[in-house]
Amino acid sequence: MKILVLGIGNTLLMDEGAGVHVLSALRAGPALPDDVELLDGGTLSFTLAGPIQDADALIVVDAANIDSPAGQWRLMEGDAMDAFLLGNRKSTVHEVGLTDLRAIALLAGHWPGKRAMLAIQPQAMDWGEFPTPVVAAAIPAVATAIFDLVGAWQHEA
Repeated sequence: MKILVLGIGNTLLMDEGAGVHVLSALRAGPALPDDVELLDGGTLSFTLAGPIQDADALIVVDAANIDSPAGQWRLMEGDAMDAFLLGNRKSTVHEVGLTDLRAIALLAGHWPGKRAMLAIQPQAMDWGEFPTPVVAAAIPAVATAIFDLVGAWQHEA
């Protein structure tokens, strides 16, 4: 099973770059299986539609408003992820929204059946290369959750 882990965010806007910072933590941690691809999605673009369609499973990690204290995170799988995306069509610094990429994948006939989103509540999205301390503190736990999710999905396959 080919699993795509897509980290989203702008690393020049503090907590907005949380998804990309989680990818860095995953790269520095224990080795993931060979069929797991880590992809820096930056601020998103239509070029990500191809990798999403090619994946059997998708894990997205991004800063998002989950109505929680800064640094808290939430794992949403399957339909819960879709409901969150469709219910949170907020304007972002991303040129293309994840909801747009979902629509493209559905039109092409391949939105991965196994999918999850790990959303981290940001504290600040101002100019700065590093996340705030509270968001930085959440990054290891989110990386561990992704590692565990990959293991669980592979065990089910």
